[in-house]
Formats: sequence, C-alpha cells, structure tokens
Amino acid sequence: MSVSVRIPTILRTYTNGSAEVSGSGATLRDVLQKLDADFPGIGARILDETGKIRRFVNVYVGEEDVRFADNLDTPTPDGVQISIIPAVAGG
Repeated sequence: MSVSVRIPTILRTYTNGSAEVSGSGATLRDVLQKLDADFPGIGARILDETGKIRRFVNVYVGEEDVRFADNLDTPTPDGVQISIIPAVAGG
C-alpha cells in the first residue's frame, strides 16, 4: 500500500528537507518502520523507548487521530495521507 507521509519542519533534517515522503505498509506501525528504515533516526523522534507514539506527537491517518483509532495498528489504505504533527506548547 502506497501512502504519503507529511513531515513536520523539525523532522525534515532526517528526510533531506522533504516535507512529504512516500511510505508503504498495511498499518501505521508498518509505515513508521519503513520510514525509519528509509530515514534512519526519524522513528526515535516519533516513538518512545517502549515503541509507543510519543506523548507530544500527534499522528493522523487521513483525518483521524490514531489515538482515537487503533494507534499503531490503524490501517493505512492505499493513497491515504499520514500527518505527523508535534504538539506546540507556550504561553
């Protein structure tokens, strides 16, 4: 399954400046594993040491926040866009 993955500015150093990259996999877990294989180190910025999505990183498959779906087991149908969005704090 071919998908597109939107990369936030802070992680573009891993993708040679690309704002969007191609990915593949039946689930979000598969896509993130392939992403880390293609761009070493990016996975550790998205997933914590236990393999879960980091607390301050939001991931969407299409319009759906994966935290309210199946997390890393969320299906990634062909052509869907995955968005990785770091939370912004301030005040």
